[in-house]
Amino acid sequence: QVQLVESGGGSVQAGGSLRLSCAVSGYIANRYCMGWFRQAPGKEREGVAGIYSRGGRTYYADSVKGRFTISQDSNKNTLYLQMNSLEPEDTAMYYCAASFTGGSCVPEVYYGMDYWGKGTLVTISS
Repeated sequence: QVQLVESGGGSVQAGGSLRLSCAVSGYIANRYCMGWFRQAPGKEREGVAGIYSRGGRTYYADSVKGRFTISQDSNKNTLYLQMNSLEPEDTAMYYCAASFTGGSCVPEVYYGMDYWGKGTLVTISS
């Protein structure tokens, strides 16, 4: 069984930065890709950033390009999301998720996530 636990959320002012972490435990050898997702109150969940295990290719939603960076540590047990130049529109619950069965971690067309964390709340004030 795979478990994902997010941390690093909090409240900051617009223009500030936060770094989210997602600790991954369990059998992770065949992980295909991972991603960060968010859901704001009253809105649908959306993809934010994705990273593929083979080759390390990354993808970002247009709304966060140039501001957010997805990465993982060398043993791939922790996924990160560095968020800079935060805007009030970034306020949401942020989730990490993993696909082991060949899903898509491209934010605009994500599908096939096999495991999800419970989320960490990010609040940006103007």
